[in-house]
Amino acid sequence: MIPFLLRRLLQLIPVFLLSTVLVFFIIQAAPGDFASTLRGNPAIKPETVAQVIRRYHLDQPVYVQHFAWLGNFLRGDLGVAFTENRPVWEVLAPRIGNSLILVGLSTLLTYLIAIPVGVYGAVRPYSLGDRLISFVTYFGLGIPSFFFMMLVMFLMVTLKQKFGWDVPISGKSSSTLGDVPQWRYILDVLIYALPPSFVIALRSISSESRLLRGQMLEVLNQDYIRTSRAKGLTQNRTVYKHAFRNAVLPLVAGLGGLLTGLISGAGFVEVTYGYPGLTPRLLEALSTQDLYLLVSTTSLTVVLYVIGNLISDVLLAAVDPRIRYS
Repeated sequence: MIPFLLRRLLQLIPVFLLSTVLVFFIIQAAPGDFASTLRGNPAIKPETVAQVIRRYHLDQPVYVQHFAWLGNFLRGDLGVAFTENRPVWEVLAPRIGNSLILVGLSTLLTYLIAIPVGVYGAVRPYSLGDRLISFVTYFGLGIPSFFFMMLVMFLMVTLKQKFGWDVPISGKSSSTLGDVPQWRYILDVLIYALPPSFVIALRSISSESRLLRGQMLEVLNQDYIRTSRAKGLTQNRTVYKHAFRNAVLPLVAGLGGLLTGLISGAGFVEVTYGYPGLTPRLLEALSTQDLYLLVSTTSLTVVLYVIGNLISDVLLAAVDPRIRYS
Protein backbone atom coordinates (compact mmCIF):
# COMPACT_ATOMS: atom_id res chain seq x y z
CA MET A 1 0.00 0.00 0.00
CA ILE A 2 2.78 2.47 0.90
CA PRO A 3 4.59 2.16 -2.49
CA PHE A 4 1.25 2.66 -4.25
CA LEU A 5 0.53 5.83 -2.25
CA LEU A 6 3.99 7.19 -2.97
CA ARG A 7 3.57 6.57 -6.71
CA ARG A 8 0.24 8.36 -6.73
CA LEU A 9 1.68 11.32 -4.86
CA LEU A 10 4.56 11.51 -7.33
CA GLN A 11 2.02 11.55 -10.17
CA LEU A 12 0.62 14.72 -8.64
CA ILE A 13 3.74 16.68 -9.63
CA PRO A 14 3.43 16.53 -13.47
CA VAL A 15 -0.38 16.83 -13.30
CA PHE A 16 -0.10 19.91 -11.13
CA LEU A 17 2.60 21.54 -13.24
CA LEU A 18 0.80 20.90 -16.53
CA SER A 19 -2.53 22.14 -15.24
CA THR A 20 -1.07 25.36 -13.83
CA VAL A 21 0.78 26.04 -17.09
CA LEU A 22 -2.38 25.50 -19.15
CA VAL A 23 -4.56 27.64 -16.90
CA PHE A 24 -1.98 30.41 -16.67
CA PHE A 25 -1.45 30.60 -20.42
CA ILE A 26 -5.16 30.32 -21.26
CA ILE A 27 -6.02 33.21 -18.95
CA GLN A 28 -3.16 35.26 -20.35
CA ALA A 29 -4.23 34.46 -23.91
CA ALA A 30 -7.46 36.43 -23.42
CA PRO A 31 -7.32 39.96 -24.84
CA GLY A 32 -6.04 42.52 -22.37
CA ASP A 33 -5.22 42.10 -18.71
CA PHE A 34 -6.03 43.68 -15.37
CA ALA A 35 -4.13 46.80 -16.39
CA SER A 36 -6.44 47.19 -19.40
CA THR A 37 -9.40 47.41 -17.03
CA LEU A 38 -7.63 50.14 -15.09
CA ARG A 39 -6.78 52.07 -18.25
CA GLY A 40 -10.47 52.11 -19.16
CA ASN A 41 -11.29 53.92 -15.93
CA PRO A 42 -10.79 57.68 -16.45
CA ALA A 43 -10.58 58.24 -12.68
CA ILE A 44 -7.31 56.27 -12.46
CA LYS A 45 -4.12 58.09 -13.38
CA PRO A 46 -1.63 56.58 -15.86
CA GLU A 47 1.03 56.69 -13.14
CA THR A 48 -1.12 54.41 -10.99
CA VAL A 49 -1.56 51.97 -13.88
CA ALA A 50 2.19 51.87 -14.47
CA GLN A 51 2.77 51.20 -10.78
CA VAL A 52 0.33 48.26 -10.84
CA ILE A 53 2.05 46.82 -13.91
CA ARG A 54 5.45 46.93 -12.22
CA ARG A 55 4.13 45.56 -8.93
CA TYR A 56 2.46 42.49 -10.46
CA HIS A 57 5.08 41.95 -13.22
CA LEU A 58 2.45 42.37 -15.93
CA ASP A 59 5.12 43.79 -18.24
CA GLN A 60 7.10 40.53 -18.08
CA PRO A 61 6.72 37.56 -20.47
CA VAL A 62 4.08 34.99 -19.55
CA TYR A 63 6.57 32.28 -18.61
CA VAL A 64 8.38 34.67 -16.27
CA GLN A 65 5.10 35.52 -14.56
CA HIS A 66 4.25 31.83 -14.26
CA PHE A 67 7.55 30.83 -12.65
CA ALA A 68 7.33 33.77 -10.26
CA TRP A 69 3.81 32.75 -9.23
CA LEU A 70 4.76 29.05 -9.00
CA GLY A 71 7.67 29.75 -6.69
CA ASN A 72 5.44 31.79 -4.39
CA PHE A 73 2.70 29.13 -4.50
CA LEU A 74 5.08 26.37 -3.43
CA ARG A 75 6.05 28.54 -0.46
CA GLY A 76 2.39 28.90 0.51
CA ASP A 77 1.91 32.36 -1.01
CA LEU A 78 -1.08 32.32 -3.38
CA GLY A 79 -0.44 35.83 -4.59
CA VAL A 80 -2.48 39.01 -4.33
CA ALA A 81 -6.02 39.63 -5.58
CA PHE A 82 -5.70 42.58 -7.94
CA THR A 83 -9.13 44.10 -7.38
CA GLU A 84 -8.92 44.13 -3.58
CA ASN A 85 -5.15 44.42 -3.12
CA ARG A 86 -5.31 41.66 -0.51
CA PRO A 87 -3.73 38.19 -0.32
CA VAL A 88 -5.69 35.66 -2.36
CA TRP A 89 -6.21 33.38 0.61
CA GLU A 90 -7.81 36.18 2.64
CA VAL A 91 -10.24 36.74 -0.22
CA LEU A 92 -10.98 33.04 -0.81
CA ALA A 93 -11.18 31.77 2.78
CA PRO A 94 -14.59 33.26 3.75
CA ARG A 95 -16.03 32.39 0.34
CA ILE A 96 -14.81 28.80 0.59
CA GLY A 97 -16.28 28.59 4.08
CA ASN A 98 -19.68 29.73 2.80
CA SER A 99 -19.59 27.29 -0.11
CA LEU A 100 -18.52 24.54 2.26
CA ILE A 101 -21.82 24.91 4.10
CA LEU A 102 -23.80 24.28 0.91
CA VAL A 103 -21.54 21.51 -0.37
CA GLY A 104 -21.43 19.72 2.97
CA LEU A 105 -25.18 19.94 3.55
CA SER A 106 -26.00 18.87 -0.02
CA THR A 107 -23.59 15.91 0.26
CA LEU A 108 -25.23 14.82 3.49
CA LEU A 109 -28.68 15.06 1.89
CA THR A 110 -27.46 13.14 -1.16
CA TYR A 111 -26.31 10.03 0.68
CA LEU A 112 -29.06 10.10 3.30
CA ILE A 113 -31.67 10.01 0.53
CA ALA A 114 -29.97 8.31 -2.42
CA ILE A 115 -28.88 5.12 -0.61
CA PRO A 116 -32.28 4.09 0.83
CA VAL A 117 -34.04 5.17 -2.39
CA GLY A 118 -31.66 3.12 -4.54
CA VAL A 119 -31.96 0.05 -2.31
CA TYR A 120 -35.75 0.34 -2.28
CA GLY A 121 -35.87 0.50 -6.08
CA ALA A 122 -33.68 -2.61 -6.38
CA VAL A 123 -35.58 -4.65 -3.80
CA ARG A 124 -38.99 -3.70 -5.25
CA PRO A 125 -38.29 -3.14 -8.96
CA TYR A 126 -41.09 -1.80 -11.17
CA SER A 127 -43.46 -1.38 -8.23
CA LEU A 128 -45.61 1.74 -7.94
CA GLY A 129 -43.12 3.28 -5.51
CA ASP A 130 -40.19 2.48 -7.79
CA ARG A 131 -41.94 4.02 -10.80
CA LEU A 132 -42.76 7.15 -8.82
CA ILE A 133 -39.14 7.42 -7.65
CA SER A 134 -37.94 6.91 -11.22
CA PHE A 135 -40.12 9.80 -12.40
CA VAL A 136 -38.72 12.12 -9.73
CA THR A 137 -35.12 11.10 -10.42
CA TYR A 138 -35.47 11.64 -14.17
CA PHE A 139 -36.92 15.06 -13.37
CA GLY A 140 -33.90 15.79 -11.17
CA LEU A 141 -31.50 14.72 -13.90
CA GLY A 142 -33.24 16.75 -16.60
CA ILE A 143 -33.93 20.13 -14.99
CA PRO A 144 -31.05 22.65 -14.76
CA SER A 145 -30.13 23.42 -11.18
CA PHE A 146 -30.23 27.21 -11.57
CA PHE A 147 -33.71 27.04 -13.15
CA PHE A 148 -35.00 24.77 -10.39
CA MET A 149 -33.53 27.23 -7.86
CA MET A 150 -35.58 30.00 -9.49
CA LEU A 151 -38.74 27.88 -9.15
CA VAL A 152 -37.99 27.23 -5.48
CA MET A 153 -37.41 30.94 -4.88
CA PHE A 154 -40.71 31.76 -6.62
CA LEU A 155 -42.48 29.26 -4.36
CA MET A 156 -40.92 30.77 -1.24
CA VAL A 157 -41.86 34.31 -2.32
CA THR A 158 -45.45 33.15 -2.90
CA LEU A 159 -45.61 31.55 0.55
CA LYS A 160 -44.25 34.70 2.13
CA GLN A 161 -46.69 37.01 0.35
CA LYS A 162 -49.85 34.95 0.67
CA PHE A 163 -49.38 33.33 4.07
CA GLY A 164 -46.84 35.59 5.74
CA TRP A 165 -44.44 32.72 6.35
CA ASP A 166 -40.93 33.74 7.35
CA VAL A 167 -39.11 31.67 4.72
CA PRO A 168 -35.61 32.36 3.34
CA ILE A 169 -35.59 33.89 -0.13
CA SER A 170 -31.91 34.64 -0.78
CA GLY A 171 -28.59 35.26 0.92
CA LYS A 172 -26.73 33.51 3.72
CA SER A 173 -28.65 34.67 6.80
CA SER A 174 -31.37 37.04 7.94
CA SER A 175 -30.44 40.72 8.04
CA THR A 176 -32.67 41.29 11.09
CA LEU A 177 -30.82 38.99 13.47
CA GLY A 178 -29.02 41.72 15.37
CA ASP A 179 -27.27 40.67 18.56
CA VAL A 180 -28.31 37.03 19.00
CA PRO A 181 -26.68 33.96 20.58
CA GLN A 182 -24.23 31.97 18.50
CA TRP A 183 -26.52 28.94 18.26
CA ARG A 184 -29.32 31.15 16.90
CA TYR A 185 -27.06 32.53 14.18
CA ILE A 186 -25.85 29.03 13.21
CA LEU A 187 -29.45 27.80 13.02
CA ASP A 188 -30.41 30.76 10.83
CA VAL A 189 -27.48 30.07 8.47
CA LEU A 190 -28.49 26.42 8.16
CA ILE A 191 -32.11 27.37 7.44
CA TYR A 192 -31.00 29.73 4.67
CA ALA A 193 -28.61 27.10 3.28
CA LEU A 194 -31.24 24.34 3.16
CA PRO A 195 -33.12 25.39 -0.04
CA PRO A 196 -30.02 25.78 -2.26
CA SER A 197 -28.46 22.67 -0.71
CA PHE A 198 -31.53 20.62 -1.64
CA VAL A 199 -31.46 22.00 -5.20
CA ILE A 200 -27.76 21.12 -5.51
CA ALA A 201 -28.36 17.66 -4.04
CA LEU A 202 -31.30 16.84 -6.33
CA ARG A 203 -29.16 15.96 -9.34
CA SER A 204 -26.72 13.95 -7.21
CA ILE A 205 -29.57 12.13 -5.49
CA SER A 206 -31.05 11.24 -8.86
CA SER A 207 -27.81 9.98 -10.38
CA GLU A 208 -26.50 8.15 -7.31
CA SER A 209 -29.82 6.42 -6.58
CA ARG A 210 -30.16 5.25 -10.18
CA LEU A 211 -26.58 4.01 -10.17
CA LEU A 212 -27.06 2.15 -6.89
CA ARG A 213 -30.36 0.68 -8.08
CA GLY A 214 -28.73 -0.68 -11.25
CA GLN A 215 -25.79 -2.11 -9.35
CA MET A 216 -28.06 -3.70 -6.74
CA LEU A 217 -30.26 -5.31 -9.40
CA GLU A 218 -27.18 -6.79 -11.05
CA VAL A 219 -25.77 -8.11 -7.77
CA LEU A 220 -29.11 -9.51 -6.56
CA ASN A 221 -29.22 -11.76 -9.63
CA GLN A 222 -25.82 -13.30 -8.89
CA ASP A 223 -25.52 -16.97 -7.95
CA TYR A 224 -24.09 -16.34 -4.48
CA ILE A 225 -27.14 -14.21 -3.57
CA ARG A 226 -29.47 -17.05 -4.58
CA THR A 227 -27.29 -19.44 -2.58
CA SER A 228 -27.49 -17.25 0.52
CA ARG A 229 -31.26 -17.15 0.23
CA ALA A 230 -31.38 -20.92 -0.22
CA LYS A 231 -29.41 -21.29 3.02
CA GLY A 232 -32.15 -19.44 4.83
CA LEU A 233 -30.55 -16.02 5.36
CA THR A 234 -33.03 -13.22 6.05
CA GLN A 235 -33.88 -10.65 3.39
CA ASN A 236 -32.21 -7.79 5.27
CA ARG A 237 -29.00 -9.75 5.84
CA THR A 238 -28.85 -10.82 2.21
CA VAL A 239 -29.54 -7.33 0.88
CA TYR A 240 -27.44 -5.18 3.18
CA LYS A 241 -24.52 -7.44 4.11
CA HIS A 242 -23.91 -9.19 0.79
CA ALA A 243 -25.57 -7.30 -2.06
CA PHE A 244 -25.21 -3.73 -0.83
CA ARG A 245 -21.53 -4.09 0.06
CA ASN A 246 -20.65 -5.04 -3.52
CA ALA A 247 -23.07 -2.64 -5.18
CA VAL A 248 -21.82 0.38 -3.24
CA LEU A 249 -18.30 0.21 -4.73
CA PRO A 250 -19.01 2.74 -7.55
CA LEU A 251 -20.33 5.20 -4.97
CA VAL A 252 -17.18 4.80 -2.91
CA ALA A 253 -15.07 5.39 -6.01
CA GLY A 254 -16.91 8.67 -6.57
CA LEU A 255 -16.15 10.00 -3.10
CA GLY A 256 -12.90 11.47 -4.38
CA GLY A 257 -14.82 14.18 -6.18
CA LEU A 258 -16.18 15.53 -2.91
CA LEU A 259 -12.92 17.27 -2.05
CA THR A 260 -12.97 19.28 -5.27
CA GLY A 261 -16.51 20.37 -4.44
CA LEU A 262 -15.21 21.96 -1.26
CA ILE A 263 -13.11 24.40 -3.26
CA SER A 264 -15.14 24.72 -6.48
CA GLY A 265 -18.29 26.04 -4.83
CA ALA A 266 -21.89 25.26 -5.61
CA GLY A 267 -22.04 26.62 -9.15
CA PHE A 268 -24.69 28.92 -10.53
CA VAL A 269 -27.08 28.04 -7.71
CA GLU A 270 -25.04 30.42 -5.57
CA VAL A 271 -25.44 33.14 -8.19
CA THR A 272 -29.18 32.58 -8.57
CA TYR A 273 -29.80 32.48 -4.82
CA GLY A 274 -27.57 35.48 -4.12
CA TYR A 275 -25.41 33.37 -1.83
CA PRO A 276 -21.94 34.78 -0.99
CA GLY A 277 -20.07 31.67 -2.08
CA LEU A 278 -17.04 31.06 -4.24
CA THR A 279 -18.67 30.98 -7.67
CA PRO A 280 -19.86 34.63 -7.71
CA ARG A 281 -16.38 35.75 -6.69
CA LEU A 282 -14.74 33.67 -9.43
CA LEU A 283 -17.09 35.20 -12.01
CA GLU A 284 -16.01 38.63 -10.83
CA ALA A 285 -12.39 37.55 -11.14
CA LEU A 286 -13.03 36.40 -14.73
CA SER A 287 -14.56 39.74 -15.69
CA THR A 288 -11.62 41.66 -14.20
CA GLN A 289 -8.97 39.11 -15.25
CA ASP A 290 -7.79 38.72 -11.66
CA LEU A 291 -5.01 36.34 -12.66
CA TYR A 292 -3.65 35.09 -9.34
CA LEU A 293 -7.05 34.46 -7.84
CA LEU A 294 -8.14 32.34 -10.79
CA VAL A 295 -4.91 30.36 -11.12
CA SER A 296 -4.61 29.72 -7.38
CA THR A 297 -8.19 28.45 -7.16
CA THR A 298 -7.67 26.11 -10.11
CA SER A 299 -4.40 24.82 -8.68
CA LEU A 300 -5.97 24.06 -5.31
CA THR A 301 -8.75 22.22 -7.13
CA VAL A 302 -6.23 20.04 -8.97
CA VAL A 303 -4.41 19.16 -5.75
CA LEU A 304 -7.66 18.24 -4.01
CA TYR A 305 -8.78 16.19 -7.02
CA VAL A 306 -5.65 14.02 -6.94
CA ILE A 307 -5.79 13.65 -3.15
CA GLY A 308 -9.51 12.81 -3.37
CA ASN A 309 -8.87 10.04 -5.88
CA LEU A 310 -6.15 8.70 -3.62
CA ILE A 311 -8.58 8.59 -0.70
CA SER A 312 -11.13 6.82 -2.91
CA ASP A 313 -8.58 4.11 -3.75
CA VAL A 314 -7.84 3.58 -0.07
CA LEU A 315 -11.54 3.39 0.79
CA LEU A 316 -12.14 0.90 -2.02
CA ALA A 317 -9.46 -1.37 -0.59
CA ALA A 318 -11.08 -1.06 2.85
CA VAL A 319 -14.58 -1.88 1.56
CA ASP A 320 -13.63 -4.62 -0.90
CA PRO A 321 -11.06 -7.13 0.44
CA ARG A 322 -10.43 -8.37 -3.09
CA ILE A 323 -8.69 -5.08 -3.97
CA ARG A 324 -5.03 -5.01 -3.06
CA TYR A 325 -2.43 -2.44 -4.08
CA SER A 326 1.16 -3.52 -4.41
